[in-house]
Amino acid sequence: MRAPGLIALAGVLLLSACATPGSSPPSSRGPAPRDMPAPAAPTPPPDAPEGPRAPPVVPPSPVFLPLSDLPGWDQEDHVAAFEAWRANCRVRRTPAFAAACRDAMKVDLLDGAEARAFFEDRFQAERLPGEGVLTGYFAPIYEARYAPDAEFSAPLRPRPADLPPEGGDYPDRAAIEGEPVANALAWLRPEDKFFLQIQGSGTLVFPEGPSQKILFAGTNSQPFLGVANAMRERGLLEAGQTSAEGIRTWLAANRGPAADEIMALNRRYVFFRLAPDDGLPPSGAAGVPLPPGRAIAVDLSLHTAGDLYWIDANSPILAGAFPTYRRLVTALDTGGAIRGPIRADLYLGAGPEAGLEAGRIRHVLRLYRLAPRP
Repeated sequence: MRAPGLIALAGVLLLSACATPGSSPPSSRGPAPRDMPAPAAPTPPPDAPEGPRAPPVVPPSPVFLPLSDLPGWDQEDHVAAFEAWRANCRVRRTPAFAAACRDAMKVDLLDGAEARAFFEDRFQAERLPGEGVLTGYFAPIYEARYAPDAEFSAPLRPRPADLPPEGGDYPDRAAIEGEPVANALAWLRPEDKFFLQIQGSGTLVFPEGPSQKILFAGTNSQPFLGVANAMRERGLLEAGQTSAEGIRTWLAANRGPAADEIMALNRRYVFFRLAPDDGLPPSGAAGVPLPPGRAIAVDLSLHTAGDLYWIDANSPILAGAFPTYRRLVTALDTGGAIRGPIRADLYLGAGPEAGLEAGRIRHVLRLYRLAPRP
């Protein structure tokens, strides 16, 4: 989960400040209150003439299309999509979704044609209006130390006792880093720590003793700012090279004041806690393990955890990226920088290979929500 959780702020989110045509701007509003009564209409004076009445506003009905019309549906791995969705289909508990989930639990392993027919018989797709941005995130695995040295000099700090609830006032990254630390959970390379705070959780590997899970424990509530734009504007990286890989390589090569200055531009700071490494995938905001390549983080003020989506993303702006991402995914996570109706962060899995792919995803996104057939 990504802040809270895996913080769906992928190396991706390092890039969240990059301008992409058609991308959705971050929302500054939370969900509207649901239990507040609507204000009463003003009562006209007794002798006032009755004017023409405006017709009631009726929201447009969703326009659905068969799944066979989705772009790239024929090339989908329907078996992989079915197994990933079935593993977490109980997250969405409406009667119609529950019925489809019960049907999925009853069947044996399907072949491609049977899995495709299962989805086509039970679901239809609604294209959400507009275009936005697809990014990617992953669960990092980093080397760590229990004591600092010249290379592993960045402390992972536990949640401070005086940290206010989310949204409270607390110092920014530079101020926190300037404070001494006596109870560091572990020590990392500075650039690894920076990326771990963006991802929100991961695994630490120590030269002595077992590996440990490092989990999100809170933030300073400062706004997140991607550093890609600033690095490009300062001539530190070329346009198209501001992937997570490119940024991390520059930070590692410029450890010290130069890298610290760039990292301080992102005022948001994440605190952690340690847990035994159980070998399981990380869990997202929905409280279930994230299936690699089949889970997305979304704005949960605008979407519902457990909903099924088709992503259609192309036109990457970063070098080395796959040209398209078209697949069935489930909304199982959220993140501090994931804002807007057409905004998704695709979970790629754990480790360096997943991180390399995640850091190169910044594609124009079209999003389809799947709804059970009546």
